[in-house]
Amino acid sequence: MASGVVLRNGIAALRWYTLAAVVVLLDQYTKSLASTVLEYGRPVPVFSWFNLTLQHNTGAAFSFLSSAGGWQRWLFSGVALAISGALLVWLYRMPRGQWLLALGLGLILGGALGNLWDRLALGYVVDFISVHYGGRYFPAFNLADSAISVGAAAMLLDTFTNRGQVNEAHRSRSQ
Repeated sequence: MASGVVLRNGIAALRWYTLAAVVVLLDQYTKSLASTVLEYGRPVPVFSWFNLTLQHNTGAAFSFLSSAGGWQRWLFSGVALAISGALLVWLYRMPRGQWLLALGLGLILGGALGNLWDRLALGYVVDFISVHYGGRYFPAFNLADSAISVGAAAMLLDTFTNRGQVNEAHRSRSQ
């Protein structure tokens, strides 16, 4: 930007807010379906390495603090709410054209809101995707968790692919 003017997303952030809303809707739909169809704790094999297994997670990632007595529900809800608010503002104020970063932020926002909904409405997060190999099981997760992971990967990829653009923008502003 030779003129030094940076166009912000502003109203264009609506597309990323829409992505987040779609993630929340799909996440809630799949969790509702899993809760209706699956029996709690009973694996339903899909492939030799993949089961559908209904779990309720009162903790954070990997069931961190799941047996802490209930206070963690409000802590994790507050953290998710604060992060979601920050992501809403970031998406609105970020420079246009950073689609990979915006994609990542939109996915993370949708995942955070999907799990927040569960925490507030149910007191736990519904997990149902179970991946395993050789008797070793990865902790169960859901669509919201997947969106957060893919979003984080998109942010990392953006960091590496846009490094030159960011450095050039800083140099042109300082001149």
